[in-house]
Amino acid sequence: MKSRNDAAVAQREAVAAVQACLVHLARHGLLMKADARLPSVTTLVAGAPVGGSWWAHPLAHTIFFSLRDLEDHGDVLLLKLVEGKDTFVHRRLWPEIAAIALAGEPWQTRGLPSGAVQLLDRVTAAGSLESEGPAARLLEARLLVHGIQIHSHEGRHRKRLETWQQWAARNGFAFSDLPSAHEARETLESIWPGAGWPWIAPLRQKQGRRKDGAPGASTR
Repeated sequence: MKSRNDAAVAQREAVAAVQACLVHLARHGLLMKADARLPSVTTLVAGAPVGGSWWAHPLAHTIFFSLRDLEDHGDVLLLKLVEGKDTFVHRRLWPEIAAIALAGEPWQTRGLPSGAVQLLDRVTAAGSLESEGPAARLLEARLLVHGIQIHSHEGRHRKRLETWQQWAARNGFAFSDLPSAHEARETLESIWPGAGWPWIAPLRQKQGRRKDGAPGASTR
């Protein structure tokens, strides 16, 4: 008897799961990769919030194939957006993402370590390059670059960082008729009020320091 996690079975299940995810994205615009509180792929596939690592879930293979196929879909953008975690964004919200990413607002560069600044300069000059580690993750979380997960033939996962201009060219997206960054933030915040948006988190940390007098304190 075949296991519930048989790859062929999981791939067939993933077809229906991806369609459900695409319906959700078309309707709401956003979907977390994995989250127990906000709408997420893991929740849609499993039928309930998944606590801990989804790799331990009985439907782990189905979740894996669903995430892989959703990431490859032409109408879906995957980036670190909410709470610095992987978030899927429907194409209709790409102008909002681009407007925020290209705004060059203080929250994006405030307090960047020198290593992150140097890495950003290298990505800007090259258009794209492979890089991993804390500096790369920080640039992604600040929307200063877009990160792509690369699956190598050896089974290893590597990360490629690219400028938003490179991302736009690769996806046939034009930076025309973009909303203002303020309008774009309001649009996203209206979908998930109170979520951990990257432009709000630094403000909360700053307010927490003022209130408690301790570095790193937060009102969250």
